[in-house]
Amino acid sequence: MGFEYEKIKNWPIPEGHQDYTANDCILYALSVGAGAGDPAADLNLIYEKKLEVLPTMAVTMASQGTMWVADPATGIDLSKLLHGEQYLTIHKPLPVKGTVKSRSYVQEIYDKGVEKGSVMMLAREISDADSGELLATCTSAVFLRGNGGCGGPTSGQPVPQPIPERAPDAVIDAISREEQAALYRLTGDTNPLHIDPKFAAMGGFPKPILHGLCTYGFAARAVISAVCDGNPARLRKFNLRFASPVFPGETLRTEIWNEGEGKAAFRTFVVERELLVLNNGYAEFDPA
Repeated sequence: MGFEYEKIKNWPIPEGHQDYTANDCILYALSVGAGAGDPAADLNLIYEKKLEVLPTMAVTMASQGTMWVADPATGIDLSKLLHGEQYLTIHKPLPVKGTVKSRSYVQEIYDKGVEKGSVMMLAREISDADSGELLATCTSAVFLRGNGGCGGPTSGQPVPQPIPERAPDAVIDAISREEQAALYRLTGDTNPLHIDPKFAAMGGFPKPILHGLCTYGFAARAVISAVCDGNPARLRKFNLRFASPVFPGETLRTEIWNEGEGKAAFRTFVVERELLVLNNGYAEFDPA
């Protein structure tokens, strides 16, 4: 079946639910590198007696994933689908335990033309299941390179955050572990691309790659350290564009610019390959 703008724009995505505990929060923090090198520096993320939640954990919560796009009725060309950008707004710091629900919907589909494909903005609102209070909104920009000419709007897509031309105000290095992807899979993303060498080879990679959202969490830890004095509750927005894949075991270097008024720009490189992997990063945070 063909890809139709109105059909996908109004596709019914099931509501998500998740119970989680302090152990889940600690597991997420460990899966994005907390505690590596100097555990004392991350005690607030990995020690249950003084636990705070990394806000980027929201991208893993109550997710129905994008498995619905595999339904042949969507007409989506899965072989040309790419997770290109990730946006996160934190409305209230995540509790260390609780039950959450999610409402997912296709926010918009921007048509880039038959040859270039389209960009689907897929949003997920995460709320406390008991009170209904909105905790976070996660939005993914999914590039549908095989589904251009769908009839959606041709303009209005969010503009990437420019990176300042001056030297960064902070540079933070973090080494990912060889088993980082295997650990991150325990947060819910079980795509074999990140664990199975044969599957990775089918995708053209010499070995399994790290989840993009794992690298996203590494960058968030760096930004929180640099501009939020290590206090995750101060982070309010965290947006970026994925540029290149990372292999487990590589060193991630995040460059951060404090833009004033509770705003920061950032990007992340793999040191060993001198390769840009996260770009156009933008964060908002509560000033001290």
